[in-house]
Amino acid sequence: MPDYLKMGVVLMVVGMVATAILSVTESATQKPIAAAKRQEMFDMLKSVLPEGFDNKPDLDAVILADKRLNRQGKPVTFYRARKGETNLGAAFLVTAPDGYAGDIEIMMSVTPNGTINLVQIVTQAETPGLGDKIVKTNWLKAFPGKSQDGTKWRVKKDGGDFDQFSGATITPRAVVAAVKRGLDFFAERKETIFKPFKPEDKP
Repeated sequence: MPDYLKMGVVLMVVGMVATAILSVTESATQKPIAAAKRQEMFDMLKSVLPEGFDNKPDLDAVILADKRLNRQGKPVTFYRARKGETNLGAAFLVTAPDGYAGDIEIMMSVTPNGTINLVQIVTQAETPGLGDKIVKTNWLKAFPGKSQDGTKWRVKKDGGDFDQFSGATITPRAVVAAVKRGLDFFAERKETIFKPFKPEDKP
């Protein structure tokens, strides 16, 4: 057999072996990676949802879409917390598209009566020392307990109930507006959000 053919055979065998190794490695790591991602999501949900649920909110979910949740109208997963047959709350992402430095992703949880349980910033790229005070201070603590009624959903500079930061009004204004849109959507679609779980709802 000519040397160039031998070399071709050797390269083919090496390629096949390398592909097999990569396939086995990928198969072996897929489950741990998936498990780690699920645990990360569960930990986040546990931190924002009301205490006492006995279901698995990361699996008990429904997917809905609306441009109030994000400008593109992309599907959003609503994670539901229940104790037995009692609904305790739902957590979901809303996106503020008008932050000073771009999109701000917000995880908010709401109780069945439409009261905010907790709000967390998931991703943001706001100016250090100014807009990033939404995560570097206790500013988000103003949201728990707020609802559609009895709350002026604007920053104080605009006649509302929420503080702004000196030199950085755009960021808190964007977050307040996004949370309000999420709350409005939740109120309109509450029955759908808390409907009994079906396998096809699984995210």
